This record gives sequence, C-alpha cells and structure tokens, in this order.
Amino acid sequence: MVWLLNGAVAVVMAFFASAPAAHAHTANISSSRIVPAGHGLYRVEVGFLGTDIERMFAENKPKSDEVDLTEPGVIEGMIGKFIQTRVDLQNAEGQTCASTVVSVGDDPTNPYDSKVVLRMDCSAVQGQIFYNPFRLLDAQGPRAKQLVSIGEKSDEANLTEAQRLGREPAPGQVMIYPGDPMIDLSKPLLTPWELAPKFLSAGVEHIVTGYDHLCFLIAVMLWATRIWPVVKIVTAFTVSHSVTLSLAALELVNLPSRWVEIAIALSIIYVAVENFFTRKVDGRWRDTFAFGFIHGFGFASGLIELGVPQRAIVPALASFNIGVEVGQIGVVLIVLPLLLMTDKIFTRGQRSPLLVQVCSAIIACFGAYWFFVRVAELG
Repeated sequence: MVWLLNGAVAVVMAFFASAPAAHAHTANISSSRIVPAGHGLYRVEVGFLGTDIERMFAENKPKSDEVDLTEPGVIEGMIGKFIQTRVDLQNAEGQTCASTVVSVGDDPTNPYDSKVVLRMDCSAVQGQIFYNPFRLLDAQGPRAKQLVSIGEKSDEANLTEAQRLGREPAPGQVMIYPGDPMIDLSKPLLTPWELAPKFLSAGVEHIVTGYDHLCFLIAVMLWATRIWPVVKIVTAFTVSHSVTLSLAALELVNLPSRWVEIAIALSIIYVAVENFFTRKVDGRWRDTFAFGFIHGFGFASGLIELGVPQRAIVPALASFNIGVEVGQIGVVLIVLPLLLMTDKIFTRGQRSPLLVQVCSAIIACFGAYWFFVRVAELG
C-alpha cells in the first residue's frame, strides 16, 4: 500500500506540474474580426488575453532592453508591432496587403481581453484575398486557436454597399488552428450552429486543462464508493455552474475574474480539508451546488476569451456548456473506477483513509498555492 501511495503522489505531482503559476489554465486563444470597408480596405481587430501576450513576449524575447519601457506608449507600440508582423491579408501568391496599427488597448466589449486594431489596404494586391494569422498562432503555442469573425456589424445600417450586393464576405465565423488552410474571404464562413462542434471541443479542453476545476471534482469524489452520490454531486455542480456560465456569457452578470479565481482556490481548499473531518459523500452535492455558482464564472471566462459575437452567443454557449459536461463526465469515468479498483485490489473493498488524506493534502496545497499567488496578483 505504501508504494501505491508513493505512486499516487508522484502521478499527481507530475500531472499538475505543468499548471501555470497563477492561473490553472492558459487559454492560448485569440480572436479576430475582419470588417471590409470598401475599395480594398479592411479593418482587422485582433483580441487576446493580456496574460497570453505577456507570455508570448517572454517566449519570443523581443529586444525590450533597447527601449525605455517606462515611456508612455512604448509597450502599446511593441504590442501593436508584435501583432502587425504576425497577421496578414494576402493573395494566393503571397503578396501581402499594406497594414498600419490604428490603436492598441483594452477591449471595451470584453473585460478579459486587449485589442489591436489594424487597417489593411489591399487595393494594390491582385486576386483573391486570404486571411493568414498563422505566425500569431505559432507564437501562441501548440494549443493555439483563433475565432475569426467576418463582417460583424451591430445592425444592417452599418453594412457597406458592397456587402449588401454580395461582393464582399457576409458575416460568419470559423475557428482555426495551426495547420489549417488560410481563410478565403470570398467564401462564406460557418453559421453559429455550424460552428457548434468547435465550441464543444473548446468546452472539453477547458475542463480537462482547467486544473483547479479538476482538483475540486477529484476532492469531492475521494470518499465515494457508490455511483449514486457521484451522480448527485455532478448533477448539482452542473445545474449551478450552468446558471452563472449563462449569466456571464450573456453579459447579464459580470464579476471581476481575479476575485472569481481566488474564490475557486478557496473552494478547492474547503472540499479538500473537509475530507479530513467527514467520510459522508451523500450530502456533498450541497458543496458542489454552492461552489458551482463560483466555478460557473470561471467556465464563462473560457467562453468569453473566444470573443464570441452576440449574434452567435446562444449556440456557442449551449455547445461550450455541453463540452464542459462531457469533459466533467470523462473525469468521473476515469477517477471513480480507479478508486474502486484500488479498493478491491489493496484494501478488500474498503477505501483507505491514508490514500484519501494524502490526495486531499496535495489538492489542498495546490488550492493554497493558487490562492496566495492570485491574492498577490491583486497588488
């Protein structure tokens, strides 16, 4: 049994070692909005998480030591140049459209993102125009993705005459990954419902790589020896986090993301420490129901990070939430059988208190670590 505990500790430590320090899941998500302005001109808005651009700067090592970063506008200029050199409109032969940086700053429609606005002039480029963001995706990392929206306007009055006549691309979206082909702006993109499988996949990825959410789920399951209490735990968690996920994604309720992250860390500590004082799991659905409201705001950040247009929010929300549930059920189907198999092989069908306490202590330590780092970030 000792070697099993040592193995469990090693596996858990190795699994969570890849978790970023302050945030338990890195999005690697960007968004772009391409708006034809007529006469070969385009407005390209690129949105991204502030934490992602910091990481990309560090990994690509810009020569920041050659400039005074304290001078007003210097950092904004560096960010604008960083994005400008990694996003292109071009023809099939590789001739690129001239681009200029219009603005760099916070995205007023998305509290989690920053935004770079580019003006691209394709009037001198012959042939069909393609969108090429793949140098930016390479900088984002191996799990990079970008939600591309074409011609998104708030109402019909804002559409150009060329769009109404069908000479420029109609509104649509597509999710692109490294290795995908460039986007042909002459072809219609996907409707919101056609894009639903991509959002479902993003939901699965969010729960599977969301180490804080995984810690919470595993902690409340450690004493479970029957399936029914786990069903109640998962159902209660689903109901409550779906409420706040929907409210946040529909922009009806907005809580500061850093306070949400801190509250999630505290919820992990609570359920892990609770394992030392009670072995009853039948009533733990109350824990998951209460804390699910907090985790829902955390899930919402994963959807909001995609920069989903409001016209597409309903199918995106539905499919993303389903993806979260698929990932959550997958975790249960792995963890619970492993626990039951361990009971059968090593402890004659009984749950080992030492195993539960060791795993709970590790999870509590992760929760405490995330809590203190996230609190420190407030300063």
